[in-house]
Amino acid sequence: MATPPTLRRTLSLPLLCFYGLGTILGAGIYVLVGEVAGIAGMQAPIAFLVAAVVSGFTAFSYAELASRIPKSAGEAAYLQHAFGKKILAACAGWGVVITGIVSAATVTHGFVGYLDVFIASPDAPVMIVSLLIIGGLAAWGVGESVIAASLVTGLEIVGLLFVIGLSGHHLTDIPERWRELTPSFAWGSWSPILLGGYLAFFAFIGFEDMVNMAEEVKEPRRNVPRAILMCLAIASALYVIVALIAVLALSPDALAGEKAPLAKILSAKGPWAASIISLISMVAVINGALIQVIMASRVLYGMGSQGIAPATFAIIHPKTRTPLLATGAVTAVILLLALGFPLVGLAKTSSTVTLMVFALVNAALWRLKSRDGDEAGAVHYPGWIPIIGFFLCISFLLLNLLQ
Repeated sequence: MATPPTLRRTLSLPLLCFYGLGTILGAGIYVLVGEVAGIAGMQAPIAFLVAAVVSGFTAFSYAELASRIPKSAGEAAYLQHAFGKKILAACAGWGVVITGIVSAATVTHGFVGYLDVFIASPDAPVMIVSLLIIGGLAAWGVGESVIAASLVTGLEIVGLLFVIGLSGHHLTDIPERWRELTPSFAWGSWSPILLGGYLAFFAFIGFEDMVNMAEEVKEPRRNVPRAILMCLAIASALYVIVALIAVLALSPDALAGEKAPLAKILSAKGPWAASIISLISMVAVINGALIQVIMASRVLYGMGSQGIAPATFAIIHPKTRTPLLATGAVTAVILLLALGFPLVGLAKTSSTVTLMVFALVNAALWRLKSRDGDEAGAVHYPGWIPIIGFFLCISFLLLNLLQ
């Protein structure tokens, strides 16, 4: 019998880092900084910082688990190894798929918002054409699609540095305006910050995507943990700096509901600046959608291989070496969601599902460390990290439900 085709290990550490940064940066700061400022006001940078802390503990848990169990559909594999319950593994796996699909639908709205800076276009045709192109590129081949995404990620970073370079002078206002930027200890001051942080949490979704590429990464036990932590640190620094510039340059009311927030910030520099950042932003958010399609299709592939999703999703095309059926299914559902739901609702849904998955992943690492100890050859971190990560995720979820 012929050996069935498998995924190809083509991703180095730099490519994996660009892949991770592409999905984190494309979704977050380019699309949601205005919405977060509308909720948290001048404390929007603190809201991003809160979201970074919540994400950070879980990032360490992912890094250790990815080193112990370098598999596609990583979350499902972690839960299966930790608890031996297929139902938990299936819940985690489907949660990740849902998150990727909803995230891609969310950033597709961002593409339409920045395109409107150049030309007013009907939303539906733009979304249909762009998502068909994205799905085709994801199906073409992982090497080609990730290299394309990595090149665009470089452009995303240049775009944020462009904003910092042109509007970074507003940071010199911090000594005079620090009281506006810092909240009091009263709950009334922190409530909007935490609610803004809940929405800002969507901007950090993406580092967990890297574990689902583990079967296509060279030396995954070493490279995946490094990439996760590097990407989260870089993204957190850029987010806080850009959020500071945003609220110092414009009032939160001016930013709230803005579909192209970075273009709005640079509009004071002239139409040329707004046009440049809008062009970069369009490419950035589409790049985020591409990476989510790749990730969600790999999770479906992994779940099909593990017997917790239809086996047809595990079929690899012999020529492209990609899961074509899984990629097509993911693209179709993204299109339906993008056409049917607004940006903020999609972002909050994605944050909710992701926090649930993160809580399960932290619980899985705690269980493995308690039962099996630290695994030889894998990276390992202190046992209190997954415990704190678990309680932070649950607290963030409860906070949103109680509001």
